Amino acid sequence: MQETASRTGSGTARMRQVEAEHGVHAKRGSSHLTQRTLAFVLAGGRGARLKQLTDRRAKPAVPFAGKFKIIDFALSNCVNSGVRHIAVLTQYKAQSLIRHIERGWGFLAANLGEYVDVVPAQQRTGESWYAGTADAVFQNLELLRETRAEYVLVLAGDHVYKMDYSIMLAEHVSSGADATVGCIDVALADGVNFGVMAVEESGRVQAFEEKPRQPRPCPDDPHRCLASMGIYVFSAALLCEELQRDAAVAESSHDFGKDILPRLVQRRRVLAHRYADSCVNMAGTRPYWRDVGTLDAFWEANLDLTHVVPELNLYDDQWPILSLPAQLPPAKFVFDEDARRGLAVDSLVSSGCIVSGATVRRSVLFSKVHVGEHSLVEDSVVLPGATVGRGVVLRRAIVDKRCVLPDGFKAGVFPLEDRSRFHLTERGIVLITPDMLGER
Repeated sequence: MQETASRTGSGTARMRQVEAEHGVHAKRGSSHLTQRTLAFVLAGGRGARLKQLTDRRAKPAVPFAGKFKIIDFALSNCVNSGVRHIAVLTQYKAQSLIRHIERGWGFLAANLGEYVDVVPAQQRTGESWYAGTADAVFQNLELLRETRAEYVLVLAGDHVYKMDYSIMLAEHVSSGADATVGCIDVALADGVNFGVMAVEESGRVQAFEEKPRQPRPCPDDPHRCLASMGIYVFSAALLCEELQRDAAVAESSHDFGKDILPRLVQRRRVLAHRYADSCVNMAGTRPYWRDVGTLDAFWEANLDLTHVVPELNLYDDQWPILSLPAQLPPAKFVFDEDARRGLAVDSLVSSGCIVSGATVRRSVLFSKVHVGEHSLVEDSVVLPGATVGRGVVLRRAIVDKRCVLPDGFKAGVFPLEDRSRFHLTERGIVLITPDMLGER
């Protein structure tokens, strides 16, 4: 109970602080703000660092945590925060993502004007596809005009975290900011992968540099820097103005981090919102946020969920992660003999799985995974519908959806053999896809 309270208490504390500072009840006051907000979820990226795992799907559509897809976290945060006007902008190999959202996110009250719309790239303003994150929103400004929203929440659809956006919205409005950027401190060496900010004591952003070669350290900690999470709040009128101005600049890359934010910092009031103030899931004293953009990071974030007390709390009824509710039978474990016992230890086993006389340790089995007799699965992530034959040994592996591993198959045992047949990461994680097995 104490652990759960520590992980969910930060957002409540911040709401009370906003109430004390600005004379409003943050939750009650922000409900009006969320109703006047349109969320653009940017979900068109390939996620090339996930290698063959995104050959057939966009990164936001990659399965995560046994039963979800990565995009479910951003969408759940919206719904739990009270933001019920959501446009998901897709582009790269979006069919599985579109299917997932249409089938799993159609429960909002349309009669109350609530919706999650999937918006494929449609070349609305010309013959080009999205040139950058800002261009993606610019090409869909008509959606913003239709809703008459006063505020715009821009989100990346490929991160894993739990955040109350209503707190960030309330802070944006009460501070009088033109734009607000969600930020988190990261190791200085990791700053090269983010937009890095210099911030005044008041929270106003002094400088913003996208993926700098030499990130600017935090004043109080030379080993860390303040990084953008790719979460932005804008006043709608200002955003329309800035995107139209940016679209007219031929040399612009039409990206929020590279172009829009650096220019706004110079001319407008841009506020840094500390993620710790609105985080719903604290990992000890740190706010939980993961960019599962590499195979090693994806494997590690999934395996963390098998710990006794994982950093990401998926069992929080106050802030549920929602997804497509698959109608599947319960997981099943069969045979109880010394040499043939179906069991799973320190593992997540999803609905529809059958572990038949096999052993599963410290692993995540997604829905409808079948594991055959005398097999051993350790420290592995097995995506939906995969079949593990008899006598298989699988260690430190990621097995893609619908793979069929034949009887006697081994991976994670002989690195040289793995490297010649599959993809082996720097940390020695083996990625196995149907194409590598010659199944497609």
